[in-house]
Amino acid sequence: MTKKYYNITLALAGICQATYLVQQLARYGHCNTDALKISLNSLLNLNPSSLLNIFGEKVSNLHFGLVALIALLNGRDQELGTEVTKYTMSVMVLERKLRRTQKAAIDLANRIHAVNKQHANLANEQDILCGLMAEIYLEVISPLGSRIQVTGSGEILKNIQVQNKIRAMLLAGIRAAVLWQQIGGRHWQLMWLRQRFIHESKLALKLENID
Repeated sequence: MTKKYYNITLALAGICQATYLVQQLARYGHCNTDALKISLNSLLNLNPSSLLNIFGEKVSNLHFGLVALIALLNGRDQELGTEVTKYTMSVMVLERKLRRTQKAAIDLANRIHAVNKQHANLANEQDILCGLMAEIYLEVISPLGSRIQVTGSGEILKNIQVQNKIRAMLLAGIRAAVLWQQIGGRHWQLMWLRQRFIHESKLALKLENID
């Protein structure tokens, strides 16, 4: 049972990391490139050996997500930025809609699989990869409704590369939300097991130094 909630915590951190990066991109036009790469690559790991394998086998790869998750669960979203909470909840809503729309779920899997086949040639082409994932988001996720209103600098949000990265990160957040559901994550846990997830998040942060 302990391992179950630890894994659920990591999946939640995966969601929060993606939505935190959305916030950073919308505000500043850039974000931590290593964290972006981890979230982007999580979309392409279709046959992971473990949940942590999806995020590069290191707890430290989810540092920003774990910190954001603790702030969110502690109700300190003013420190974090209320946008992260809003984006996280919206991503979970979209995951639920995706789960209930079989055609969209199949289309998403097929499209990501197609991109994955090209990944060997795109490993160092982050902008191209973000563009492909953004296209998938627009064509598969956006039609589901519940559009996520991203807030930030108007000038920055006009930049196509920033738009692509934001959509790619939203897709990564949805992927993490799918994992969260698959391993037993449920919405009611966020209220009734809040302290448990805070504890697991702090434990994970301590483990960063012994990856």
